[in-house]
Amino acid sequence: MSDNVSWHAGSVDRAQRQSISGTTGCTIWLTGLSGSGKSTIAYHCEAALVSSGRLAYTLDGDNIRHGLNSDLGFSPRDRHENVRRVGEVSRLIADAGVTVLAPLISPYAADRNQVRQIHEIAGLAFYEVHVATPLEVCEQRDQKGLYARARTGELEEFTGISAPYEEPINPDLRIDTAEVNTEEAVVAVLGLLSLG
Repeated sequence: MSDNVSWHAGSVDRAQRQSISGTTGCTIWLTGLSGSGKSTIAYHCEAALVSSGRLAYTLDGDNIRHGLNSDLGFSPRDRHENVRRVGEVSRLIADAGVTVLAPLISPYAADRNQVRQIHEIAGLAFYEVHVATPLEVCEQRDQKGLYARARTGELEEFTGISAPYEEPINPDLRIDTAEVNTEEAVVAVLGLLSLG
């Protein structure tokens, strides 16, 4: 960051924004392998929250790569930057009183911990949800054929095959979508909000 850049605080604070929205913002970060069910859970949670009158927004990993992160690949360095950017955006949106759902593979524990830390420093709740669906189940669900392409070497640096995935040691919630259906997963995730 340049020495010529300064943080400018506005005249509207978080409490004022929350008094209008009636909600406290937070981030629910869903991490897991491709095909684990992260996005499905996030979008169902978003719909349930909005239906109940709570502001919510999903920052889907694939969607973010169409715009904000379209310049990034899948090297470890690019994956770090992808998570960093989404983490910063999540923090800003949560500060506005919105519940952010961020389904990203986010394979590295250090990157996820960094996102948690920026939320904690800002005084915002952050919940890490490990969608811990087994690799073989994720491969069976793979409609795009990404795992098959990774297994033949056509796709390099594919998480779970040719690139690592560091499972969360102490997530706020662990869900295996091979054992629970979407509705049960949504109930479990939304249950986190009653803790905050």
